[in-house]
Amino acid sequence: MNIANAPCSWGVLEFELDGEAPDYVQVLDEMSTIGYTGTELGDWGFMPTDPEHLRAELEKRQLKMLGGFVGIALADPETHAAGEAKALDHARLMADAAGETPFIVLSDENGIVEERIRHAGRIRPEHGLTSEQWDTFVDGVHRIAGAVKDETGLRTVLHPHCAGYIETPEEIDILIERTDPNLLGLCFDTGHYRFGGGEPLEAFTRYTDRIWHVHFKDCHPDIANRSREGGWDYFESVGKGVFCELGKGEVDFPAFIAELRKRNYDGWIVVEQDVLPGMGSPYESAERNLQYLKSVM
Repeated sequence: MNIANAPCSWGVLEFELDGEAPDYVQVLDEMSTIGYTGTELGDWGFMPTDPEHLRAELEKRQLKMLGGFVGIALADPETHAAGEAKALDHARLMADAAGETPFIVLSDENGIVEERIRHAGRIRPEHGLTSEQWDTFVDGVHRIAGAVKDETGLRTVLHPHCAGYIETPEEIDILIERTDPNLLGLCFDTGHYRFGGGEPLEAFTRYTDRIWHVHFKDCHPDIANRSREGGWDYFESVGKGVFCELGKGEVDFPAFIAELRKRNYDGWIVVEQDVLPGMGSPYESAERNLQYLKSVM
């Protein structure tokens, strides 16, 4: 299996945060040096937005472009037109630079609904979308995924993500039931799913046909429990290391890899270890994460 990493492992996150993350040159150089063979786009403008320039930077390091994260407040109908335009910007750039392999990694815009930030990792039904909001959310997903496919040929995956809508197993079940399987897949993130209260391996066997893209992220059980008991918000949980290095949490990666092989998964594994800017040593963590995966593969 091909193993990639993503800029979020270097503190390049979709949120407005204090502190500065390294630039794309450093991040791509370090990914390549460590031995990763693919990457994702990161925040818009983090990497070059000229396709020829982006292609040259990737080819210089022999890295494949696998996807671009697009966060949109999908429960608000007023965001759908701008969200479609935003997704198409990402899709055109990646299609021109890397062909039809990358995904639009669509997500609810995380970190804007206070209730979801405050209760990440312990979401209850009353924190979820109303029936009317679900209708709006699904309409937006279909609109954006359809426009991306029609114009660029790229496929769209929805990334369930803590601190936004669509976090819990129950919310993902509803999303799967209500969306077109020919138009939308899942970007299955093991760490977010575990922190959101689910068992990743069980979910993979249930959603296999809809999982088109995989993020490997671990979740530290002690820190997750402390977060729930202490009422931490999402950013405090991340800052205290809830998403730890692979193999140091409770996600059973050897079993997950065995299941991927059993089901002939032919996509990429994208390692992610969400950190805040200035937190830890991203290079050393990324290196240990790759070493761990090689040891269990």
